Amino acid sequence: MLFFWLILLAVLGTVAGLAWWAMGAVVPGGRLSKCRSWLLLVDVASIALLLAGPRLSLPVEMKRSGLILLSIFWMAQLIFGVLVALLRMVRFVLQRQPESPDMERRRLLRGAALYPLLAAAAGAYGGLVERTATVVREIPVPLPGIGPELEGFRIAQISDIHLGLFFHLDELERLLEQAAATGATVLAVTGDLFDDNEQNVAAAELLDRYTGRFPRGIWFCYGNHEHFRDLRQTKAALARTSIHVLENERSLLLDGARPLYFAGVDYPMPRTAFAEKEQDFTARALGGLAPGAVTVLLAHHPDFIDDAAEYGTDLVLSGHTHGGQIGFLGVPLVPPVFKYMRGVYRVGRTLGYVHPGNGSWFPFRLGCPPEIAVFTLRRA
Repeated sequence: MLFFWLILLAVLGTVAGLAWWAMGAVVPGGRLSKCRSWLLLVDVASIALLLAGPRLSLPVEMKRSGLILLSIFWMAQLIFGVLVALLRMVRFVLQRQPESPDMERRRLLRGAALYPLLAAAAGAYGGLVERTATVVREIPVPLPGIGPELEGFRIAQISDIHLGLFFHLDELERLLEQAAATGATVLAVTGDLFDDNEQNVAAAELLDRYTGRFPRGIWFCYGNHEHFRDLRQTKAALARTSIHVLENERSLLLDGARPLYFAGVDYPMPRTAFAEKEQDFTARALGGLAPGAVTVLLAHHPDFIDDAAEYGTDLVLSGHTHGGQIGFLGVPLVPPVFKYMRGVYRVGRTLGYVHPGNGSWFPFRLGCPPEIAVFTLRRA
């Protein structure tokens, strides 16, 4: 936990420094010192609130609203700094002759009020609108040799809901209603749903009530956050439902010209043994399948796309990355800490999909809305 707070403080310090620099480029000299002083005061106060937050005896809704507002404030600072930096870079590249620093600053000052307004608007949109604006994304999956029983078979995927402060049971119910409205044949939930011990049992019961809305049921694999919470409680709650939990195993859904199997793998814990367990889990879930079967693998971590490709898996549904939560035209703008970050990937004959998630532990999304991904099997 100490390591987490140190990383968080380092990130916030970097954002504050960027905003401090950007302010120097767009605020007139006479007001610069005062504006920087106010920014420093608010930054320090907000960090103090973040550190004290877990110890404050406040209603849950008040904590939730406060953290959302703080995230908007800090993201607005980041966007402001990046906006000014990009503008300076563009002007530097386009200019034939470099301007003096004084002339460049005068040009920036002409639109001084615009930059913080744009940053504030983007911050508010990401924290208050897009974070909960779920979209439905349709992805066709062409497969050779399938019979009429699989033509038009629809798989809806949700992932990374993260029950807790920023995603409650009522929001989960709305999401399930949206997923059911897609007319999907099955619902796949690829981990990190059960992330709050106080809500997990009720969430399993709620999810179970929707199994009848999907003709071939609801299928689930564990993510790392299920392991972070009371996993025994979650497993016991799921065992009382008709939800199909796939833990390094597979199940036949439909027989036909090319039978359809759903397979699923657990999340390899601990992280130090990830690679070894990854290979073992994949072999247990996919090894020995008859040639010609259509196989869909549920795997929380996208690294399983490569493992599944070695077994000729047709479709891999994963999550975990949240798509970076910040992007532009579908491309994540955060550092690529994962090989597969967001969207569709092809590895051999295998189609892999990295879901951007429906919830978050950091309440902000910009250019990366939560989604319900719907995959429709088609004859190639």
